Parts: sequence; structure tokens; C-alpha cells
Amino acid sequence: MELMTKTPIQSTKEAIPNGLSYQEYRLLTEKHAIEGTNTGPEVTESLANYTQLNHRRMKRLDKTLKLSPEIKESIKNYSGNVTWLVLTESWCGDAAQSMPVMQKLVELNDAIDLKIVLRDENLELMDQFLYNNGRSIPRLIAFDTVDEKILGDWGPRPKEATKIVEDYKTIHGQLSPELKEDLQVWYNKDKGKNTAQELLSLLK
Repeated sequence: MELMTKTPIQSTKEAIPNGLSYQEYRLLTEKHAIEGTNTGPEVTESLANYTQLNHRRMKRLDKTLKLSPEIKESIKNYSGNVTWLVLTESWCGDAAQSMPVMQKLVELNDAIDLKIVLRDENLELMDQFLYNNGRSIPRLIAFDTVDEKILGDWGPRPKEATKIVEDYKTIHGQLSPELKEDLQVWYNKDKGKNTAQELLSLLK
């Protein structure tokens, strides 16, 4: 007998009520950072170290990140009703850069809700929103909660940052600590601008 599989809409609808708020996710990340652990089924020293780094990074961005007046105006003018459902894990460096931007945006408009679920606890959902056939995170699903349809998805990083990664892989064949340093420099210079603009495009 053939197994019935859920549609992406069904999987998304089922995941949203179990999602964490950004504040709850930050507390979860902080807890793991203090305990020297990480989310997900595999706990390693490396993943725990990334979790600690990401906690510090998000804490800093929560305080320092500023949106441009144009982006603020655009997000305030949005009149739909949408949930941004994000798949991630505590050790994901790209998530630590983009999720504070997401939170800054949703704070400006009550019509947008941000919910966060852990990838490895939601693999059926993750496998319906793969990036280049991989379980790359963060992955944001924009879900219209009135019409119950998926407006689009985003991730794991802004297009400019993705090009840096793809160009590096073309030349070197695999990722390295040097690439992570290059990405960090790009994120520091960008200050969330590209992430915010790309997320706004999901609302149009």
C-alpha cells in the first residue's frame, strides 16, 4: 500500500502551532550556549562552539541592527496576514545573521508573525523545502494564514552571500574556515540590508 504524504501546505500548517517565538528561540539558544550543548540529535564540541558564537552574535545584532527608513515604511504598509515559519538549528551561522533581521521586520507589523522550528525535529517539512537538494538552513516559508497558501520561501542566505559561497566552491571544491571569515566580513558590511529587501519581496 502506498504511503500518503502530506502536501507542503499541510506540513506547514501543522508546524506553525508548534513554532517558537523569536524570544523563545533566543532563550533556547542561550540555554545551550551556557550548558555547552547544541540543538539537534548530534551534540559535538564543534556544534556547541558554533552555538555559543551564534548566541553572542544574535545578542549583539538584536541591539545594534538598524533598518533603513525605506524598509521600515515598506513593512509598515503591508496589509496581508502572513506567518514566516523558519527551519533552523542553534549551530547555524547564517541563521544567526538573518533571524535578528526577521525579528526587526515583524516587530513593525502585527500582520506578520515569526515562528521557528528545529530542522531535525521537522524533517518531513524540511524535505519539502530543500535548497539545491540539500537540507540547508535557515529556510523561511512565507505562509498566507487567511488564504492558506505558500507565498514563497527564502534561504539559506541572501543572494549575494550565496554567490560568494558558490564561487568559492567552484574554485576550491569545498567550504573552509577562510570562506566563513569571508562571509562574516560580507555580513558585517551588509548590516542586514539584503536580507531585509529579499524578505520584503515575499510580501508582494
